[in-house]
This record gives sequence, structure tokens and C-alpha cells, in this order.
Amino acid sequence: MSDTIHNTLHFDYRGAHVLVTGGTSGIGAAIAAAYREADAAVTITGTRAGAADYDEDLSGYRYLQLDVEDAAQIATVAAAQQQLDVLVNNAGLALPSLGLDEYEPEVFARAVNMHLVAAYRMAKGCQPALSASRMAGGASIIGIASMSSYFGIGIVPGYGAAKTGLLGLTRTLAVEWARMNVRVNAVAVGLCESRMTASTFANPQWAKPTLERTPAGRLGVPQDVPGAVLFLTSAGASWITGQTLPIDGGFTVSG
Repeated sequence: MSDTIHNTLHFDYRGAHVLVTGGTSGIGAAIAAAYREADAAVTITGTRAGAADYDEDLSGYRYLQLDVEDAAQIATVAAAQQQLDVLVNNAGLALPSLGLDEYEPEVFARAVNMHLVAAYRMAKGCQPALSASRMAGGASIIGIASMSSYFGIGIVPGYGAAKTGLLGLTRTLAVEWARMNVRVNAVAVGLCESRMTASTFANPQWAKPTLERTPAGRLGVPQDVPGAVLFLTSAGASWITGQTLPIDGGFTVSG
């Protein structure tokens, strides 16, 4: 007989419509799956032409192609949301993984556009549909921030600037859009295993400093994130807006 005490939390999003950008892998896929398991109708986006172009099983989702560097594609995806209760702005890319140097002004600007400007464009485009939501607690936007929102990480100045800016954008939109029935929050995710961080996890010496500073004694996995996201968009969080919740095993509070 197991001594484990189970305390699983179950959410009910029946009737809700959710859009998760970058929902084909990693954190985005975990969040999308959690909403689907809670009976929401979930739309995910990815960079490939269709869902069949992925090895992952994306059945059960509506799939839309999206390159977040393309303002016209953002507008098209936003316009396709006839009903929308939750927007999760997750899509992004680690440009250094492509061999690009974010200290080059053009690459820096590309990182900021991809991780901050694109998130605003999507939020702005989806706002009318979100404001029409009848979901208990109001509609929600969730931004995916990072530890680089709080700490300087030398290799990603553009990404870090964008993720720091996302905290300010979250606060500003929360103030301005509360009267429009839209709450805006973010989660700041620590070093978490994903396609974006694969090179870090492949080299134990790169991950070691973060692990040693993490009180929880382990690094993150995508499944660590959805519970907080689904709570923040639920009626139970209806008086929470403009906030950023770290999900990092205690990294941000460790000296």
C-alpha cells in the first residue's frame, strides 16, 4: 500500500475556447494538453504548414500556422478567433541556438520583436474576442516570462530585454483592459526541459550552476507549468491580474 497522499487538482473548462501559441512542443504543448484534458476547445499554433507535418500527435486540436515574426500572420490568427476565453502567448525561439549573436543590433531587435512585440500584437488582435467572453472570472491572457525577466543572462540580451519588458506589458494591459473583461498575468519559468533548452540540458556543466542554486533540487519539466496557468485563468483567480508568478523551484529566492 502506497503512503503517498494524492491531492490532484481538476479544472473544468467545458465550453471555453483557448489559444496557445507555440503549442506543438515543450511548455506550450503541456499547457495545451492540460486545457484539452479540462475539456476546453484548444487551438494551437506552430511554424509548419499543417498538423500532419509534426511527429507529435496533434489530433484533438485546431491547428493554425504562425510565424510570430510575421505581423500579417499574427493578425490572421487573431482574426480567426471568433470565440476566445484564454490566450497563452508562448511561442518563441532561442536565437543563439541558430548560431546568432544577440549582441548584434539586428539580432537583438529580432529577439525583442519575437518575444515582446509579437505577444502584444497577438493580445491586441485577440482583445475584442476576449472581451466578449462569458467565462466565469473573465477572459485571460497569460504571458510566458523567464528567469531572464529578473536576472541578466549574458548570452541572450535581446531575449532578456523582451522577457523583462513582458512583465511591464502584463501590468499595463492588466490596468487598461480590466474594464474590458480581460485579466492579464504571466508565469516566469525557470530552466525547464524543452526543445529551446535542449543544448543546455545536453551539457551538464551548463545546467549545473542553475541546479545548484535551485532549492527544489531539480530542474523543471514542461508539466510543472500548466497547473499554475490553468489556475490563473480560472474563476478562482478572478481577483488576480497584473501579476507574474515564478515557477522555478525557488531559484529566484535563493541567495
